[in-house]
Amino acid sequence: MPDLPDWLPPLVLLTDYGGEWDRYLEALYEFFKADFLRSRPMFEGKRLGLKAHPLVGGKEATFWHFIQEGKVESERTPDLRRCERVRWVMPVICHASDNCVKRWVADIRGALRVHLWVETAEYLVVLDDRGDYILPWTAFCVTEPQRKKHYAKEYERWVGCRRRP
Repeated sequence: MPDLPDWLPPLVLLTDYGGEWDRYLEALYEFFKADFLRSRPMFEGKRLGLKAHPLVGGKEATFWHFIQEGKVESERTPDLRRCERVRWVMPVICHASDNCVKRWVADIRGALRVHLWVETAEYLVVLDDRGDYILPWTAFCVTEPQRKKHYAKEYERWVGCRRRP
C-alpha cells in the first residue's frame, strides 16, 4: 500500500494466529478493548461512546461493525480486510486533523455522520455525532472506483460549502 501515514499500525493478519479464527477473533477484540473500553477516548472534546447492544458473543455491536460487512444486522459476515485493520480505527480518529485525512460531515437519514477518510490507505472511519458524545459507527476499506468517486464527491461538496461566505 503506497503512502501510508506512519501513525497507522501494522495489519493484524489471520496468519499471525496460525489461521485459527477463534484465536484471531479474540486478538482483534483485545485490540478493540484496549482502544475503546480500557481507555477513555475522546474526539474533539467529546466522549467516544460505544453501541453496546446487541451484544453478540459478549462483544459490542461497535466491534462487529468494525470487522463485519452487510446491510442486515443479523446477516453480517466477517470481512478479513476490516479485521486486519481493526487497529487503524483509533489512530484515524486521533489523527483526524492530519492533512492526509479527508474529513466531512454527512446527514444520513437525519444522523450527522463524521467521515474520516485516509484515501491513500483506502480506509474510512465513520462516527455518529450524538451531540454530547460521539459513537464510532463503522470502518471499512474503500477500494472500488465507484465508491472512491462517491466519497471524493461528498468530500469536495462539503469543502466547497465550507469555503462559501
